[in-house]
Amino acid sequence: MSGKTGLVMPWEIKKQLGACTETLSDLIAVEEPLQIRLEYEKWGKWQEKDLVVTMRSPGQDFDLVMGFLYAEGIIREEKDLLWMRYCQRVKPEEEGNVIRVRLHGNLPVNLENLERNFFTHASCGVCGKTAIDAVSCQAENLPFDGRWKISADTIRALPQALDAQQTGFNHTGGLHAAVLYDASGNLLLLREDVGRHNALDKLIGAALRQGIALPENKIVLLSGRVSFEMVQKAVNAGIQVLVALGAPSSLAVRLAQEKKQTLIGFLKKDRFNSYSGWERIQ
Repeated sequence: MSGKTGLVMPWEIKKQLGACTETLSDLIAVEEPLQIRLEYEKWGKWQEKDLVVTMRSPGQDFDLVMGFLYAEGIIREEKDLLWMRYCQRVKPEEEGNVIRVRLHGNLPVNLENLERNFFTHASCGVCGKTAIDAVSCQAENLPFDGRWKISADTIRALPQALDAQQTGFNHTGGLHAAVLYDASGNLLLLREDVGRHNALDKLIGAALRQGIALPENKIVLLSGRVSFEMVQKAVNAGIQVLVALGAPSSLAVRLAQEKKQTLIGFLKKDRFNSYSGWERIQ
């Protein structure tokens, strides 16, 4: 059974222009819930847990689940999963919206850091945490290889290919993008979603499934602002350079500085702001 697909859908609207009203067919971003059910072995018995429900754009769901599990530290590589599939015994309205994941039996699972409410809406992930203590990042500091430096010209050129590739946003104006580049600024992967954190999870998951090593001199561009959780996910994935078209929050900046990540915001064609990790910029 396959999941639902499609980033956009048609919708009839009434457009008001001055005193005139016109009926038009428009495109809107699709948003539907996705539930992740985790199966893991504990004390010789298989356990099942409804892990999280996130509001996402249907499509590339396996990338999303893989990236979420990796960014949350539940898995460390793709082969930690035995299998991943859509649930078939669900209500008609849940078809394509529930994924079961089974981990390897010998994989230690610690879910204490995932004490979230079971509902996370699309625009925010960290607000689902149930305790302030959960807002932390246990990952080690990112390495700095002095032989790899990014030129300012490469950074400023990153968005040039984005307009042509971000088709969902171009149709609706309602989707976020996360984009992966190599050290020279060549676009490798792009993922879109109504949720900023979902787009990044999809990108991380796609890289894992395609065997792309994120810690090896890669750059990630985000189409929106940068929250604490976005930096946390990127650090957990080993991403050394995180660039955004929007603004970072104070917690995002502090975490990036603490973990030795290069964090850039307000990227424009002719300028950008560096908040941490300046040593990687030439």
